[in-house]
This record gives sequence, C-alpha cells and structure tokens, in this order.
Amino acid sequence: MNMSQTLRPEFEIAVGGRKIALGSRTLIMGVLNVTPDSFSDGGGYFDADRAVEHAVKLARDGADWIDVGGESTRPGAQPVPAEEELRRVLPVIRRVRRALPSVAISIDTTKAAVAEQALRAGASILNDVSGLRFDPRLADVARKSHAPLILMHLRGTPATMQRGPFARNIWRSLAGGLGLSIRRALAAGVKRSQIILDPGLGFGKSRRQNYEILGGLQRLQRFDFPLLIGASRKSFVQAIVAGEELDASAAVSPGAHYWPMAKASRGKRRKVRAPAPHC
Repeated sequence: MNMSQTLRPEFEIAVGGRKIALGSRTLIMGVLNVTPDSFSDGGGYFDADRAVEHAVKLARDGADWIDVGGESTRPGAQPVPAEEELRRVLPVIRRVRRALPSVAISIDTTKAAVAEQALRAGASILNDVSGLRFDPRLADVARKSHAPLILMHLRGTPATMQRGPFARNIWRSLAGGLGLSIRRALAAGVKRSQIILDPGLGFGKSRRQNYEILGGLQRLQRFDFPLLIGASRKSFVQAIVAGEELDASAAVSPGAHYWPMAKASRGKRRKVRAPAPHC
C-alpha cells in the first residue's frame, strides 16, 4: 500500500483573523438549529436562551466551532424570507459571540443578505448548502469579508432533493456539482484558501450513495480543498443501525416524516447516537 495515499492532506485557513490548521486532526462542528422544524432536534433550540445554552454546552463538549442556521434544510422544507431568517439568527449569534469569544461561528445560509449581517453580528465562516446555486452573490460576500466559504453539494432543493430518481453515478454528480460551485466562487474572486467542500450527505442521495461517499472520501482529494462531513443524526445512519436495508428507497413524499423508521418504532428500540459532523 502506498502510505502517501492514506495520509490526510493538511491545509491552513484564516478564521476571524486567526490561522487554523486543518487535517492534522478532525475538527468538530456543533450544529445549532434556530428553527421550529429542524429534522435533527425538532425545533428544541428555537428559543434564543435555550439556543445559547446549547451552544455553550456544545463548546464544553468539544466543539471547535458552532454552526448557526435559521432555515430548515430537512427534506420537504420550504424556504423562509430573509427577514425571518435574520430575526432568528442575529440575536443568537451576538449572544454566542459574547458567551464564547474564542469559538468560531459559522452562518448556515444560502442568502447573501443574511450572510452579510451575520458576519457583522459575529460569525466568521459562511456555510452555503446550495453551493452558490441559490444566491451567487454570497460569493461576493465571501470575497469582501475574506471569510471561509463552505460549498456543499445539493441535488435540487430541500423541498425536492429526496424525490427520485437519484444520480446514477454519485461520483460524477459530485464532480460536476462541486466543480461548478468552485468555478463560480473563484470567478467571483474568492481565494482557494477560503474554500471548504461538503459532499452533502443526505442531500439528494440514496442511502447507498451516502455510504459510498463515506467509504470513498479520498476520491474528493482531487479538488485539493478541506472537507466537511455532516453525518450527525442523518436518517441513513439510524436506518442501518436499526437493521434496515442498504438499498431501501431514500425517497420521501412531500410532507412525509423524514425518519419513518424512528416514528414507527418509537419506544421499541434503543437510542442511537450518530457521529458528529466534522471537517
């Protein structure tokens, strides 16, 4: 075996004026959903006080940064206006920044207007699940602010992404989608040293495709960017642990429960803790 192929590449990225090393160890991103309908926490942190308390706990438990989002991206979710998204996230970002002055905060948004104000409030990383497809102006925000920009691969939109058919070749789909996002970012003046890639587990992939990605992450090294992997609490992880088939359909109908297996067997199985997202 060629050992050079098994070593993780190392990168350096500037976050809030500080140089952060990526690759020498896995950094943990704590997810803080300030929404009433998140798939992972059921809106448990929609209240600002509870959200800040949870952010502090995440940092105490080892999170290197906190990702704040004010718009659900669960399957079937509908977009919310920028004004509502800002109303949800700005107070939380300001208070988390005061409570955790040394912990980086990322804003999970696809809107340039939200990204701009979130940076002013104390965020220092931009996390765009659309990979610049929904609002290309977000690249301009990254260029002007010099903030790291996470580009995720998403098939369709949150409202449509889990409706089949899925891509026949997930690696070809990732190469095309992430490649387009990278070109848009670079064309807008974003530096390569600002970019982080996310293959988007659960975002428009079948159950098997999610595991193909996890088992072949080294194939994404062709892009030569740091990787962020968000597997925490995803239904494909829980489904396999619960004994469901790898090739069972991952498609859901509009308005369907994202975790039908959890809903149907509630109280009949032990709790499962999925791994936290990391980069």
